[in-house]
Amino acid sequence: MGDFEEQQIKKALRLLGQLLEKLAQDHISLAVCGGSALIALGLISRATKDIDIVARMDNMELIPANPLPPSLIEAAKIVALEMDLPEGWLNTGPADIMNRQLPGSGFPEGFVDRLLRMDFGSSLSVYWVSRLDQVHFKLYAAADQCAPSRHLTDLRALRPTDEELEAAARWARLHDPSAGFMVSVRLLLHAMERDDVYDRL
Repeated sequence: MGDFEEQQIKKALRLLGQLLEKLAQDHISLAVCGGSALIALGLISRATKDIDIVARMDNMELIPANPLPPSLIEAAKIVALEMDLPEGWLNTGPADIMNRQLPGSGFPEGFVDRLLRMDFGSSLSVYWVSRLDQVHFKLYAAADQCAPSRHLTDLRALRPTDEELEAAARWARLHDPSAGFMVSVRLLLHAMERDDVYDRL
């Protein structure tokens, strides 16, 4: 199997939740960003190759995604076999965004309040990252790559306002305050024909 579409994303998560129930494990809550969240929320229409965990949740408090609970890792392996998914279909690739040294542990202000919960059985909850926060993440990722990418395509598809782009750029700068990164941000905004946003930073 190559890519996930909306129904396949939810099917994999339902199966994951069922397996966790059988393992009689404690409830697991995941904050998920990236393409799978955009697809699940109907914000974009495309496929994705994986499900990106940016953090875990404990009583509505963000906690580091790593290490993942062993039961979740084991259940994910079974789902991969059942659905012919690639290794790493469930991963913590973007978990470095969480940074205890930054305000809000590195997340945009109000991040937790905007998460959108979806339950997959009694043992698994997924908190999809909201559109506004995806604007932040996508701008950061697109500027970091400094080249045309799916992140830039997704960012355009989200149709951010000037105010949203300005907030996203200011947030991204907390993670990378280097002059080189700001050059990348400027080039990104120029590619989006939003040079006026950069002038306000």
